Amino acid sequence: MKPDLFQSPDYYLLDDLLSDEHKLVREASRAWVKKEVSPIIEEYAQRAEFPKQLIKGLGEIGGFGPYIPVEYGGAGLDQISYGLIMQEIERGDSGIRSTSSVQSSLVMYPIWKYGTEEQKMKYLPKLATGEMMGCFGLTEPDFGSNPGGMITNFKDKGDHYLLNGAKMWISNAPFADIAVVWAKNEEGRIHGLVVERGMEGFSTPETHNKWSLRASATGELIFDNVKVPKENLLPGKSGLGAPLGCLDSARYGIAWGAIGAAMDCYDTALRYSKERIQFDKPIGATQLQQKKLAEMITEITKAQLLAWRLGVLRNEGRATSAQISMAKRNNVDMAIKIAREARQMLGGMGITGEYSIMRHMMNLESVITYEGTHDIHLLITGMDVTGLSAFK
Repeated sequence: MKPDLFQSPDYYLLDDLLSDEHKLVREASRAWVKKEVSPIIEEYAQRAEFPKQLIKGLGEIGGFGPYIPVEYGGAGLDQISYGLIMQEIERGDSGIRSTSSVQSSLVMYPIWKYGTEEQKMKYLPKLATGEMMGCFGLTEPDFGSNPGGMITNFKDKGDHYLLNGAKMWISNAPFADIAVVWAKNEEGRIHGLVVERGMEGFSTPETHNKWSLRASATGELIFDNVKVPKENLLPGKSGLGAPLGCLDSARYGIAWGAIGAAMDCYDTALRYSKERIQFDKPIGATQLQQKKLAEMITEITKAQLLAWRLGVLRNEGRATSAQISMAKRNNVDMAIKIAREARQMLGGMGITGEYSIMRHMMNLESVITYEGTHDIHLLITGMDVTGLSAFK
């Protein structure tokens, strides 16, 4: 087991833009990742198993709904703090950050924003500690990038709703206690429903044989005439804009998280370049390797500035969905390119579990696709700048 020697790059002294609280939050998350995640994550990824023992610690460092108000069990932190927590967790592993992101932005966020006071008090405090875990049901077998085409539906049966349909590629599904499920009513309007484990007809088969996010639990949600109590409908918002509002929060977290994965790959490659001797000198003394490292730190710095500015806009309530799309797309693309370059710098060692790079690289292949694919985010930016939709 190799020690976690990670040192965070800060080429443009961005720490000067952070408050003392931001730094304390980040350092607590970083210390937890070094102690609890780094020593075990390679083993769990190789076994394709989610380390459930990390759930309690994720709750303790604010990994679940850090921006949720204190009265509902959250930490009441700002959006930059949320981003920094995601950065540090994904520096450890994208799959663990996925667990945290889903719980925060796709389960707690819609209950907080769209739920009743009773729903907030029932679910949020337990979700904040990890005593209760959740998942988010939007993507369907035939409807990924076009979620509005969903066929999962519910019918009003007087004293309850009857839910039918299926969702797939659902992080946390195999062990989730609740699922925030998006389905169409009899008029075709999309609503959110809280479905609880144990409801008859509700099952969550696990997805196996993944080469990516192997330390994250992924599954399906199957609804076969599930009776959902009427008080489990989220009344605050309906239509496709409701789940997309949750995705804005999740995509924002990913924009920060991807920086963590990139930082880890860069830091590993930088350290290796000073230690690995070829032709009687460290490979870091060669022009080609310096080119790679210089480009890596440049792209990381640009991504840091993008995420920080987006965090400021989120705090001010001024960030648009299109701005979030740009940051998600850019930063994940940046991270996956850095992972590939760093892997090459390590040569054959780069494909082994002795280093984190190959695991990050495989994980990022999922991150670049979920929460809106690389190409879909490009079209969102294109539509925003031209005012013309290329989706239909």
